[in-house]
Amino acid sequence: MKSIVIAGRLGKAAELRRTQGGDPILSFPVAVDDGYGDRKKTIWFDCRLWGKRGQSLEGHLAKGTAVTVSGDFSTREHDGKTYLQVRVNDLTLQGGKSQSDRGPSQSGYGEQQSSYGDGEGSRVDLDDSEIPF
Repeated sequence: MKSIVIAGRLGKAAELRRTQGGDPILSFPVAVDDGYGDRKKTIWFDCRLWGKRGQSLEGHLAKGTAVTVSGDFSTREHDGKTYLQVRVNDLTLQGGKSQSDRGPSQSGYGEQQSSYGDGEGSRVDLDDSEIPF
């Protein structure tokens, strides 16, 4: 098992799908910047959150939302390209507003955080009145 922790922004709104057996899977891409200046590039991670936790977060993971995810890391090959995948165990909303909703001087990081995960004591039930954006 390979574990990874990444912090970045959603490249598009999360999409809820179901397996043939009816199990919910929430899929979302997370973009992480690497490098700086002319050498700066974006690394994309294809994230999947299984079960009721993913189902409850569907409406709260919009494009531009800052998140930190941790989980099991894997790769898959398709048409000669390598895709990076994360089966999410824990997800933290970084708070603040999406990049497009913020003014130029506001960072949005560290304003409020909400965690969703499997660890003991880390699961928080989502209440619409607590959503920071």
